[in-house]
Amino acid sequence: MDISPGTRASDAERDQVVRLLGRHMADGRLDLAEYDQRVARVYGTATRDDLQLVLSDLPKLTKESVAQPKPRIPLWQRIEGGSWLGVSILVLVIWAAISIGVGEFTYPWPVWVIGPWGAVLAFRMLTGWESGRACKRAG
Repeated sequence: MDISPGTRASDAERDQVVRLLGRHMADGRLDLAEYDQRVARVYGTATRDDLQLVLSDLPKLTKESVAQPKPRIPLWQRIEGGSWLGVSILVLVIWAAISIGVGEFTYPWPVWVIGPWGAVLAFRMLTGWESGRACKRAG
């Protein structure tokens, strides 16, 4: 039986080291090949001491530089939101033109275009549906 000294590393600790390596690669300290080799070493290590050896020749990053990026709205959701806004304005203009032409407010049918579509977009954005965030939270 092989007993290794040191505390065993968790998957979360390995992921944190991989994120640090990614930051060092983004800053230009590592090239892609070396990053690949170090990531392979990270996932092959068993102890925290071995994880620190992977980072030993790299400078320590400050909390500001390691901070998680702010969640951004994915591009496809921004496109869908822009489409929803454009169509909403268009149907409101059409409804206003019809109401002005008739001389009184007509039935507010644009709510049946704007409301359900907007509710679906809001639900998908808040829950992370179809963007992968919902799966990451559950797993």
